[in-house]
Parts: sequence; C-alpha cells; structure tokens
Amino acid sequence: MTQEKLAPATAPAVTETPRAWTRRHLLDVDDFAPAELEAVMQTADAMKEVLGRDVPRVPALRGKTIVTLFYEASTRTRASFELAGKALGADVINISAGGSSVEKGESLIDTVRTLQAVGAGVLVMRHWAAGAPYLVARHLQTAVINAGDGAHAHPTQALLDLYTIRNHLGDVQGRRVVIVGDIEHSRVARSNIWSLSAMGAEVIICAPATLVPEGMRPAGPHGGRSNGDSSQAHALPPVKVETNLDRALENAEVVMTLRLQKERMQAGLLPSLREYATLYQLNEERMSRARTGALVMHPGPMNEGIEISPGLANSLQSVIEEQVTNGVAVRMAVLYLIVRGAKP
Repeated sequence: MTQEKLAPATAPAVTETPRAWTRRHLLDVDDFAPAELEAVMQTADAMKEVLGRDVPRVPALRGKTIVTLFYEASTRTRASFELAGKALGADVINISAGGSSVEKGESLIDTVRTLQAVGAGVLVMRHWAAGAPYLVARHLQTAVINAGDGAHAHPTQALLDLYTIRNHLGDVQGRRVVIVGDIEHSRVARSNIWSLSAMGAEVIICAPATLVPEGMRPAGPHGGRSNGDSSQAHALPPVKVETNLDRALENAEVVMTLRLQKERMQAGLLPSLREYATLYQLNEERMSRARTGALVMHPGPMNEGIEISPGLANSLQSVIEEQVTNGVAVRMAVLYLIVRGAKP
C-alpha cells in the first residue's frame, strides 16, 4: 500500500484502498480472510502516523457524515469513533437511544431510515440485541459498522486488539493467547477468537464452566479439551478450553482478561465475587507462569480487584491504555476503508 508524504494539513492517510478490501459494511470478523485483516493493519499504520502529527487531521473523508447510534452506554468505543471520524475530516453526529424518538416508540428500522434520509453516509451502531446491525444493513444503502451487538460481536475491538499485539510481537502466527473470563456473554471474546485464529494464533479460553459457551464446555472436571469437533450453537474456531487459570497461563505470550459482568451473579452462574477473584483474578503471582514480558490486555471497563489486580493493570506489562489509543487509529482505518472501498 502506498502512502503519500504531503503537508500534514492536506495529506490523505493513504492514496488508495487496499485491493483486499471489498466490504461495504463491517458487521463481524468471523469471515475475514488474513488478507483483509492485513489490509486493516496496514491502513491503521498509516492512520497512526497521521495521529502523530502536530495537526492530526486529514481531509480524506471531507464532506461525509458519520452517525453514531448507541442503544447501550459506551465511553471508549463511542469516543474513539468520534475522534476517528473528525481526524479524517468527516462530520460526526452522536445519537443515543435515550432522548431520541426511540423513547416515543419509533422502531429501529424507522430510526435508521430517518438517519439515512438526512444524509448519514456511515452508521456506527451499538445495540443490546445480537444481530441488530445485520437487520439494519439489509434495509439501508448506508454503510453499517457494528460497534457491539449484544453478546455476539465487537469487530473493531478485536481489530484493535490484534493491532496492539502485532505492534509488540510482530507476526501473530503460533503465538499463545489466553482469554480469561466470561466467555459465554462476551462479544469481545467471540470476535477476538475469530480474528486471532484467522491469523494463526493459538487461542486458549479460560473460565468457570458456567461461563463457557455450552458447546465448548469441557467434558470432565479439569477441562483442557479442544472444541474442534463439537457441534454447537455458539460456532467458533477450534480453541483449547481450560477451567484452571494456572495451567492456562503456562507459556502464554498474551493474556486478555474480560470484565466480569456482575449481573451474572444474579443469574446464579457464580457462587460469589470473592470465589471468582480467588480462582480467576489475573495478578502478578499468576502472571509469573506466563512467558517473561507477556502482554496484559483488557477491553475495559475494568473491575480492578475482581478480574485483574490493580498492580498488574498498571504494570509495565499492561498495554491496556495502548489498546485505547490504538482504537482511534484502527477505527480511522475502518472508516476510511468502508467509505473509500464501498461499492454501490
């Protein structure tokens, strides 16, 4: 991919869309080929260079309107999409379900059709219902980017996580990546499993059996089997399943812990937060089982003292803040590829 070295005030991030990119929407990464993931990574490199300038702005999407429509609360994802759009020169409009016509009973389809009618070129959407962005994409000419749908997918989080890992480790092929926590209800875990597996990483998931997707649950009390041959409603690439965190962490090069959603306690899936923290909290002592210098990741927001210790969250191994920073560059890349690569 070529890059044009012009004055910061006028230079586009890249001069052409990578040939591997042909998508009009970004709904998930479950069918991404390695070449498509590589296209996002290379474009994000160019966007990161833009963000490092004295004036981190380019007119690449000038005249385009990006609308963020969020039916759930968000800080990192929403803010980074807004910053990404503005850095590319687009107009960005933020809409929350609260305070909009949704409160008057307007349907999802009527809402998004209204946004398309007023000129939205890209709709960045978060919704509590799995599959909602797919429904919207079928009814609109406007490009749709999934910013999280229920427990199903969070594609841009997976892309920024992959980008962060690559920046530190280079090639992801063969790298041992452990994802710890509530896998069953985590859209972040699902999308990361797809993207990391597509790039050849060895993915291990670790959680109490009640927080592992049903078709992936270990047959015995000690876990450790693969889900490669299981038929399951939660179809995912083959990964290793461990219920013992100490075993899972052995020789890990990347460890990603997930936010424990406290509502799972109310559903009776965990006996107590104290027991979860005792068995599954990522802390300094446990990380000693991983490889020296292994990366510590978390998609945020964190419950420090539950799924991760405060010391580890703020340690030199932690790249949690870097994930947030990289989110802007990666979302710039996604917006650029969607708009420049979109076909009528």
